[in-house]
Amino acid sequence: MAAQAAAAGSLQHAAFVSGPPMRRPARRQAPVAAAQASGATNVSGVADKAKPDWTGDDTLSRVVNAAINFKPLFALMKLGARQTMKSTAEKAGVPWSANVRELEQSEVFQIKEEIEDKGLAYPDYYTVPFHGYNEGNLNWLAAFEVEPASDVMALRVWKTEQLTPLQAMTRLRKAIYTAIRAFQARHDLREVRDMIDIGCSVGVSTRWLAAEWPQAQRQRIRYMHANMESTGLPDASFDLVAVQFVAHECPGRAIEGLVRECRRLLRPGGTLALCDNNPRSKVIQNLPPVLFTLMKSTEPHSDEYYQYDIEGCMQAQGLQGVGTVESDPRHRVILGYLPRDQ
Repeated sequence: MAAQAAAAGSLQHAAFVSGPPMRRPARRQAPVAAAQASGATNVSGVADKAKPDWTGDDTLSRVVNAAINFKPLFALMKLGARQTMKSTAEKAGVPWSANVRELEQSEVFQIKEEIEDKGLAYPDYYTVPFHGYNEGNLNWLAAFEVEPASDVMALRVWKTEQLTPLQAMTRLRKAIYTAIRAFQARHDLREVRDMIDIGCSVGVSTRWLAAEWPQAQRQRIRYMHANMESTGLPDASFDLVAVQFVAHECPGRAIEGLVRECRRLLRPGGTLALCDNNPRSKVIQNLPPVLFTLMKSTEPHSDEYYQYDIEGCMQAQGLQGVGTVESDPRHRVILGYLPRDQ
């Protein structure tokens, strides 16, 4: 089975990778041979505090939340957040508007009625305003904008360096995979033959995974439209379960449901890798007020995510060797494996 992507109820930005894989211009393939890994750890980027002061129940967090809950100001924040992303993209040469226009004319959009699962009920926590979209992430405009937004995310990790979007994304992804491979080698885990990318959105992360583990490409990538907490796939189906940049968009109860489902899908000796924002990152903890306010205005579950004990949740589900690697100055990979005797 090839890299399989579950376009879950909690997606990264959009839910339209159901049915057959999208056919779109191959503007960017994951260049495994030319990868520039930044290394698996970045100890200097780790702060002593467990989370940023602008999340949770801290006074600063309450002040920011009060501002966000003031509707006229919230509307301006959403607009400001979107404009910040787009202007960053344009300055870096990312064709944001051109990408949207191209996808509006794409084959996948023309056949959207065939690939959308009209019977799928989206969870309420994912239909609130996200990323400046009033109706949440699950809409076509969000899907059209996810790739340039991902480029911006990668560029902002190393904003003091003169990197192209491809160089930044390559460094970000390869650091994640370096951490996964080191973990698998340390614990003598299963070779990756079958893997799933849960919350894959439009498949950006899936294509990078497939390029990193080419032996899993015996069949083509298959996309499915499902709720990540209950995929309906068979037990013990995968050697690697990857969840990339999804958890920070979920409340605690959804993260718990996600981890439970990931554990069910793992084969004995398989690896769970959950990559996301790092609450202990000095960069994230020291964001300027304007930026963290804009961030919280577009990420409604930030307070829960930055306080949630994902490592403890994985351990409670029976995963072993659970630990966290700082893959870059902003992000972490939380890793665990299912014992072979399970």
